[in-house]
Amino acid sequence: MEKMLVFGHKNPDTDAICSAIAFSELKKAEGKEVEAVRLGEINSETAFVLAEASVSAPRLVETVSNEVSTVCLVDHNEAQQSVDDIANVTVHSVVDHHRIANFETADPLYYRAEPVGCTATILTKLFHEKGIAIPKVTAQLMVSAIISDTLLFKSPTCTEEDKKAADELAVIAGLNLEEYGMAMLRAGADVSTKTVAELLLDAKEFEMGGAKVEIAQINVVDENDVLSRMEEVEPVITKTIADKGLDLYLFVVTNILTNDSVGIAYGEKTQAVEQAYHVTLVDHKAPLLGVVSRKKQVVPVLTEIFTK
Repeated sequence: MEKMLVFGHKNPDTDAICSAIAFSELKKAEGKEVEAVRLGEINSETAFVLAEASVSAPRLVETVSNEVSTVCLVDHNEAQQSVDDIANVTVHSVVDHHRIANFETADPLYYRAEPVGCTATILTKLFHEKGIAIPKVTAQLMVSAIISDTLLFKSPTCTEEDKKAADELAVIAGLNLEEYGMAMLRAGADVSTKTVAELLLDAKEFEMGGAKVEIAQINVVDENDVLSRMEEVEPVITKTIADKGLDLYLFVVTNILTNDSVGIAYGEKTQAVEQAYHVTLVDHKAPLLGVVSRKKQVVPVLTEIFTK
């Protein structure tokens, strides 16, 4: 039996890590040899989740073709967000809840994409469809992913399917959703000890109408905890723009208590942010009222501007 690796996107968030583990458990139950791995460092929220579940972080890899010939993707599909040598392996399956872009394969594959708030919601359905019981620890990881991606059901990406899956998983895991969810989100929103690299850890690169755009996001309980450190952050962003040839770098600082964000934009095409949100950037910053979701409120809005 050929071994497969399963992983989420680069700069992984809680969904990318937990869904990789959950999908590997599902495939193992089907008799497959699968290992969950990760493509980047664990953030503080995910570290809290793994510690609460007493689960070790998946192994970090930089390449996969030196180990296996077949992989499975969760929580992403775009090539620039995946492992660097993705073109050198066969993609066996994808389970995702994002747009489909910059993705093609030579062979047929299993592809499951649904417009829900979290990959773990889709995985909950897959466990049911295959008649496989969800283990308690796996359920805890999966509900954590849903809490993370939906900001405890406050994000516009959240659907009734996400809420239903979370309720079911919380029962299996023996968790109080509200209490556990707030503790988890607050653990991720504590930036007091984060380095600049950690502040910018949750970053994804996108192709938008020929433009190269990177969007980073961090959740906080006080946006000034990040804004006060912009003298440290700005040189890192400008270096990233130069190194990657980006047209725009947007850093979204999201307050989980007010459900508003501050957008911090750098690059030659920052006017796209002004056009998209009808704001004026002052010292590279502008309020983004009611914006909490990169997937639903940032990527599609900017894509429309760049493809006009």
